[in-house]
Amino acid sequence: MNKIYPVIEVYKTREQPEEYSVVAVLDTHLAAEEAVSRLQKNGFDLSKCSIVGKENTSEERVCAYYTSGAKIASWGKMGAFWGGIWGLLQGAGFFLIPGIGPVLVGGSFVAAMIGALEGAVVVGGLSALGAGFYNMGIPADSIAGYEVAVRGDRFIVIVNGNATEVASAKNILKLFAKNDEQESA
Repeated sequence: MNKIYPVIEVYKTREQPEEYSVVAVLDTHLAAEEAVSRLQKNGFDLSKCSIVGKENTSEERVCAYYTSGAKIASWGKMGAFWGGIWGLLQGAGFFLIPGIGPVLVGGSFVAAMIGALEGAVVVGGLSALGAGFYNMGIPADSIAGYEVAVRGDRFIVIVNGNATEVASAKNILKLFAKNDEQESA
């Protein structure tokens, strides 16, 4: 089965010439959680890491996101996952995006989305999610594929850093993207 999004890709950021982003599309929240845990165990600064995913609220359960002190707390099907991610990464956000649904974000990608929304940087008809990806340095021709991945209940893990850090992060993230790569081969 062919995908219309790259499973793992490295991009050069627009703002800082010596900084790059590696973006990985992972099939499950467990793979995303394990990837972040592995990055942390390998000494990565988690302030340079982000996760983007959709909360599947199709079940007949109460789902809630609320602030608890300075952090967002969640309750529902994937509350434990998001609570753990928000505890590790700096920044948390909940966005209701037309055509995609409820999108949850942990890490520096929150600032990219907020910056896009506050600055009205919706480039070429991109959604708020797409504008956030654009602000992170992802080329416009790759953004639609990442939006499709999120819409399809996949999780996006983004790691920013210098060339060496991103190359190392890419190798770690490849371990968790293998199932998707084999499926798209």
